[in-house]
Amino acid sequence: MLSEDRQLRIIAHVRERGFVTVSELCELYRVSEATIRRDLDALAEAGQVRRLRGGAGDIQGTVRPEPDLRSFAEVAAGSASAAKQAIAQRAAGLVQDGDVIALDSGTTVAAMCRYLFHKSLTVATASLPVVEALQAAPTVDLIVIGGVLRPSYRSMVGHLAESMIGQLRFDKVFLGTAGVTASGDVMDSTPSEVPIKRAMLASARSSYLLADAEKFPGEGFLRVCGLDAFEALVTEQTDLTLPEDVDVEVLVA
Repeated sequence: MLSEDRQLRIIAHVRERGFVTVSELCELYRVSEATIRRDLDALAEAGQVRRLRGGAGDIQGTVRPEPDLRSFAEVAAGSASAAKQAIAQRAAGLVQDGDVIALDSGTTVAAMCRYLFHKSLTVATASLPVVEALQAAPTVDLIVIGGVLRPSYRSMVGHLAESMIGQLRFDKVFLGTAGVTASGDVMDSTPSEVPIKRAMLASARSSYLLADAEKFPGEGFLRVCGLDAFEALVTEQTDLTLPEDVDVEVLVA
């Protein structure tokens, strides 16, 4: 990754979080502390961040999330594909009456709602499209996770959302992804969503990843976790090759 690209992403991350540490940025971008310190010094000199001990803060003090390249509606338009609908239906079949589940802001995950509508369960989500899809469901109790709104993607992020998730416990969590690398890393492209996904994983008894064929390798520059963090991968791809050391069940839709 070019230093200019990394620094632009660091600016977006700082603006979303308010403050970031050097170690956090090293993990996100997989570079040395010396590299991150040089980046932060350069950004501080350019007036883009405030250099603080151990990290950097937002010069304007805003909590506004980074802008989205595409809106939820634009991305969701592709979720009408037969593959994504099949994945959503297969994943919804894993949900039993009485379950407490969490749904992230992914469009394939949101496609599960039509298959959950008549189940008896509790759903926690930071996605407004999920809330809208299930608000009239007769036997679904909704827990709406609050936080800072990502306007175009219509999801809640930030410390408040992470804190609320940390107070909940889920039977099952369903996550989407921007891509899965050949080495089994689950990736994302939105800095503000990574902590939300990680918080959901930490609060779940079982976790499931929904990924269609286009997500192998897909895209994304931020590592969320490894595939082995999930109970199962739900996909329509029948000839999927995963690393030998990755222990995850593959459920073919």
